[in-house]
Amino acid sequence: MREARHRHNGVPLNSAQYAMALDYLEFDYSEDEEGTGTWDAMASVRAERVPALAGEIEALLRWASQKFAGRQGALEDGNDWDYDLQAQDDDGQPLSARFDRAAGRLELEASATGRTTVSLCLSGSTQFGDALRQAFDLEA
Repeated sequence: MREARHRHNGVPLNSAQYAMALDYLEFDYSEDEEGTGTWDAMASVRAERVPALAGEIEALLRWASQKFAGRQGALEDGNDWDYDLQAQDDDGQPLSARFDRAAGRLELEASATGRTTVSLCLSGSTQFGDALRQAFDLEA
């Protein structure tokens, strides 16, 4: 696990800045011929770890919603970023996973038994990708 950073380039972070290390989400990156980046991550945790995983996803989606306010939606419609969030239990049964953009909160249902598996797919413009990599210390 990576240690969370509280400074960026020696400067303390304020509430408007993020440089959060991700402990649960490891993204695979791909890019299409038009330069649209896609980051795919999947995490599977036991019930006691669901709040920590949810917090990580919430922080990421809150950051994107604030930094790129009003620009979330289908990229082919001119937006800068979009996401797909899904959750399921060990048997493959869907679990509720919903990000409330207005409140900046993630509601994530935990599996009653076994593990909760969450998949998150982010897609975005070059500008979104550059900001995402810097904010969450992601590799290209």
